[in-house]
Amino acid sequence: MSTLAQTMMTAARSSDSGLAGPGELDRYPYADAPGADRVGPPAWESAEPELGRVGRRAAGSRGRGLHGQLVQQLGQMIVSGDLGADRPLVPEEIGQRFEVSRTVVRESLRVLEAKGLVSARPNVGTRVRPVSDWNLLDPDIIEWRAFGPQRDDQRRELSELRWTIEPLAARLAAGHGREEVQQRLADMVEIMGHAMSQGDALTFSRADTEFHSLLIQLAGNRMLEHLSGIVSAALQVSGGPVTGCDRPNEASLGHHARIVDALAAGDGAAAETAMRQLLIVHPGGERVVPAPREH
Repeated sequence: MSTLAQTMMTAARSSDSGLAGPGELDRYPYADAPGADRVGPPAWESAEPELGRVGRRAAGSRGRGLHGQLVQQLGQMIVSGDLGADRPLVPEEIGQRFEVSRTVVRESLRVLEAKGLVSARPNVGTRVRPVSDWNLLDPDIIEWRAFGPQRDDQRRELSELRWTIEPLAARLAAGHGREEVQQRLADMVEIMGHAMSQGDALTFSRADTEFHSLLIQLAGNRMLEHLSGIVSAALQVSGGPVTGCDRPNEASLGHHARIVDALAAGDGAAAETAMRQLLIVHPGGERVVPAPREH
């Protein structure tokens, strides 16, 4: 087994680092609305009383302590419909309910506003926005939908999106001779094979996710590359119909290997065909969405 494979096997067993990218939470003033209209009791009255009990933190919220956990909690409540469209969100009530500071509440609402989930207006306050305004390509929202009431729609939509993006990416990637990336793809196949032999589903999944992300990057299309995070999120939430990617077996491994071989040969048609075979949904393959991942 290569050094890369050994490293990835070890890393997969350790907890996520939780490192978050730099944010720009204070770019603009945030409007408070102490007098915002209230429609019935706050919807968070039935939520977990302790933010520390929120065991899962979405990709964009990792490593940010109470701020990240509040983003996670409120985001899930909005996406699930517990906080319906046009509902006012009063910072004071949120702070009291979740026992966090005013600063934490403001920063969290700014993040949710950037995702299109809420809007803040002077003299109006903060309100939940309708689904049509949400950034449905945001990895956090993908994850929240995948574990909420909209999970069936999210599974179908992610599967359809991958079917549109990845065969094209495989065809385009065959025309780009970036040997270091192709070698990395081959390394991912090796790691997947070793993980499968060890019954290590976590390492298999992580190598699979990196494989597909690298393939899209290799396509040489910046707009497609921008969508690589969506494909990664689709794989990580494990919320789609069961495809070859979701089955750590020889057939899945063979499809991945054939993609690598086709890329090395510069055969775009073969790479596209192998990807379509990998993404085929197996009959009866629909599965119940598992419990949220622990990070």
